[in-house]
Amino acid sequence: MELDTIDKTKELETKDIPTLLWTYALPAVISMVIASLYNIADRIFIGNGVGPLAIAGLVITMPIMNIIHAFGALVGVGSASRMSIVLGKKDVNWAENILGNSMLLTLGLGVVVIFFSYLFMDNILMKFGATADTLQYAREYMVVILPGMFLTTVTFNLAGLMRSSGYPLKSMFVLGGGAILNIILDPIFIFGFHWGIKGAAAASTLSMFVTAVIAVAHFINPKSFIHFKKHAWKPRGYIFKNITMIGLSPFLMNVAAAGVVGIINHQLLNYGGDFAVGACGLVNTYGNLLVLLIIGICQGMQPIAGYNYGAGHPDRLKAVFLLTMKITVLVGLAGSIISCVIPQYMMRVFTSDKDLIRIAIPATRYMMVMFPLIGFTITNSNFFQSIDKPWIAITTSLSRQVLFLVPMSFIIPILFERAGGDGLTGVWAAATLSDVCGAILAAILLFTQRKVFSEKAIDIK
Repeated sequence: MELDTIDKTKELETKDIPTLLWTYALPAVISMVIASLYNIADRIFIGNGVGPLAIAGLVITMPIMNIIHAFGALVGVGSASRMSIVLGKKDVNWAENILGNSMLLTLGLGVVVIFFSYLFMDNILMKFGATADTLQYAREYMVVILPGMFLTTVTFNLAGLMRSSGYPLKSMFVLGGGAILNIILDPIFIFGFHWGIKGAAAASTLSMFVTAVIAVAHFINPKSFIHFKKHAWKPRGYIFKNITMIGLSPFLMNVAAAGVVGIINHQLLNYGGDFAVGACGLVNTYGNLLVLLIIGICQGMQPIAGYNYGAGHPDRLKAVFLLTMKITVLVGLAGSIISCVIPQYMMRVFTSDKDLIRIAIPATRYMMVMFPLIGFTITNSNFFQSIDKPWIAITTSLSRQVLFLVPMSFIIPILFERAGGDGLTGVWAAATLSDVCGAILAAILLFTQRKVFSEKAIDIK
């Protein structure tokens, strides 16, 4: 049972930082890790129950899902960050308006994105690397999963607002419960009903529906500290602007990730074929798990940083940032060591195909070795989102993928071939180098913004 929400929001500016971060980050980490099991469960059951080409087909769908997630992040991250800041200013009415307007944005954007995804599905899949062998699998999965993705944007938005308004445990149960249900339904639909890749999509969609209903029910309940009120449903341009400006960083990051995946998939097809695409997808499964773990820790930081920024406590702002940074870098280091030491065992969880495993082993080492730096970069980006500095967050989050990885994915393979190596290894190495360059730029941007840790007067509009 969670304590009174009003008291808990006040604790954000009084309780010691390590205890607060533990209180808010642990539920977020658990929910993010469990939620990541949506994709992991799908890949395990599809890899073992359908085959390696089905895995490649599933990987092809990831960019589209990233784009849909991007719109969820645009509203979800922006509204949660903004709510933390205004609650720091003790303005409950403003927080209620954020809740209502965030739902208007979620519903409007979700309908438009899902409609165009259905309308241009085959063309989009082909653009992101689908071939004659993998298009059928990708299409079968997307037709069923798209409604579920819309429900995911609703859940993501509301779960973030739960956490910001003082319900971190309930947020965890909402996100985590859906993932557990998905794991239960996957083998039933794939093997029991013999639905194949459609079964995986159906299991995810049904699970997403359940979580969305629970999340909406929380904010309908008048006993919730922040809940739906009539005045909150009036569209307000300044709130739309506040939400979208803060949420622009994760939105662009997800959209960029989708575009970059498409580019990388084409490079992998050129140098290694469908199995190289599948191998990259398997490595990214583990990479995404680590990223979600790091983001979960940062989500615990977000309400603490946002509240204390709004309340004008720069000393507490610095303390939560530094503690979060230490933890995320250590998490990245642990994941990097494990991935580099036992990659073959990690890949066997998903497939027994020797050719796929052979390609995935060096890919794992190249793509995971710099994860401590990724932890550093992600923490910087999330911190600046939390304190309403969107352009710093955008630059930090986009640099690794757009500024560095895209050009390097073309240049490095050519250099490897000219040096007598193979181009596929060059594609993997491009990821390593982009991680290093992205972290260097993030450090420079952090240094330029160091004054936020000493400012006493913070003007919130």
